Amino acid sequence: MKNLRRKTLAAASAATLGAGLALTGGLAPAAAVGPDTTFLVLAPQGGKTDKAAARVAAAKGTVVASYDQIGVLVARSTNPNFATQVAGAGVESVASTAGLGTALDEGETVEVSAADVAAATGDPTKEPMYGQQWDMDMIHVPQAHAVNAGSPNVVVGVLDSGISSTHPDLATQIAKDKSTSCVGGVSDTSEAAWNPTTSDHGTHVAGTIAAAVNGVGVTGIAPGVKVAAVKVVNDDQYIYPEAAICGFLWAADHGMQLTNNSYYIDPWELNCRNDARQRPVWQAVQRAIRYSQSKGVLNVASAGNSNYDLAHKITDTDSPNNGTPENRQDLTNACLDLPAEVPGVVTVGAVGPTGEKSFYSSYGQGVIDVTAPGGDSRIRTRGAVPTTADQILSTTFNTRTKTDGWGYKQGTSMSGPHAAGVAALALSAHPGMTPGQLASFLERTAVAQACPAGRVYDPVPDYPPAVPPAVTPKNIGPSYCSGGERNGFYGAGIVDAFNVVK
Repeated sequence: MKNLRRKTLAAASAATLGAGLALTGGLAPAAAVGPDTTFLVLAPQGGKTDKAAARVAAAKGTVVASYDQIGVLVARSTNPNFATQVAGAGVESVASTAGLGTALDEGETVEVSAADVAAATGDPTKEPMYGQQWDMDMIHVPQAHAVNAGSPNVVVGVLDSGISSTHPDLATQIAKDKSTSCVGGVSDTSEAAWNPTTSDHGTHVAGTIAAAVNGVGVTGIAPGVKVAAVKVVNDDQYIYPEAAICGFLWAADHGMQLTNNSYYIDPWELNCRNDARQRPVWQAVQRAIRYSQSKGVLNVASAGNSNYDLAHKITDTDSPNNGTPENRQDLTNACLDLPAEVPGVVTVGAVGPTGEKSFYSSYGQGVIDVTAPGGDSRIRTRGAVPTTADQILSTTFNTRTKTDGWGYKQGTSMSGPHAAGVAALALSAHPGMTPGQLASFLERTAVAQACPAGRVYDPVPDYPPAVPPAVTPKNIGPSYCSGGERNGFYGAGIVDAFNVVK
């Protein structure tokens, strides 16, 4: 989710040729040329894209990907008037995605040293580093594995920054024939394309879901299932809408039953359907997710690391996350966190090792469906000193040395794959459930968590600490928990691996 280590979006640069130059010989003025820009071009819902494609060509654009399943084209053009000229019969809406790259919430990775890896003994019946995986005990993974550790017929698409295909805990777990890169909105199935380059985020997520039980490193929640790398994060660690749309459709058309989405689409944390620039993104993403659901895919998404009440959207003061934040006031529920708030998506909040809401986790009555371990390095000391071991241990890939390893991260990016892993176990034990049935089953089997006493919760009263945490939410301070057994902090409760297989 949100990257609070701010980056500046690398803007495309191109020389603009002056239109209307006085040329000798009576030649017509040169056409204006702008930056090579990507556009989403939407045909009417349910309509074909042939008319839209013709308009793209007439407006001096090139179709680079055609998603006829949902009536969406990804086009590129250097015509500065492309958006205006492409409009017309056969085109419902169009939007440039320039400037709409969302910075991945990479977070800090605390690597486990080679010496500590070698010295780890854990539980000899499981994995050497299992002793540091408090999250697995919290959701009763050992008890679940005694019944069902997952079926290879279940494939979880990890829409993220790629998965290291050389990692000893993941090499046997990856469905290579279903993996691809969707960067740029176009599929590239070469193994190099879907491996990580500048981020280990997807490798960490994949390990939580399905790291192998092989006597090495850690265990995943569902080591018997497969994961597919669906790379949607580019080398600058940005997710563009066209990549996410490609990812949802790829998963739908390649036999995946689940996807994990630990990010949000649009550099503004909230995509407002009543905003002319943002609306086409909402429309295209919603179409892609609906299509995936119709093909039997349940999409799981992280709620975000802003400690933000998603049920009461009033202001957004910390977006966009690819440049200088703006202060947007008087927002309404027409503004949504994508993909977490798309209907049918399972939205996951985070808890720490005590079972309390993680200090960074966004929340909201009617928005959070379930919660899962995401780590909280400050919960035990109430913000005084960080405790690395209270984060989530999983597989890593050092992008500088290009080496595989293990390490800690925290965030709702880590809680989402816990829910996806439990959902994968549920499908393994009870095949044939529709996405709606599976989502309901996850909620019914979750362990309810009550709101804290007094409902007002300030998990880090001593913030800011001497040492910055790995994740810094924008809304530090008290948050309010509403609801009863199902509430704004925990939704239906903490997912439980044993409950879904017994």
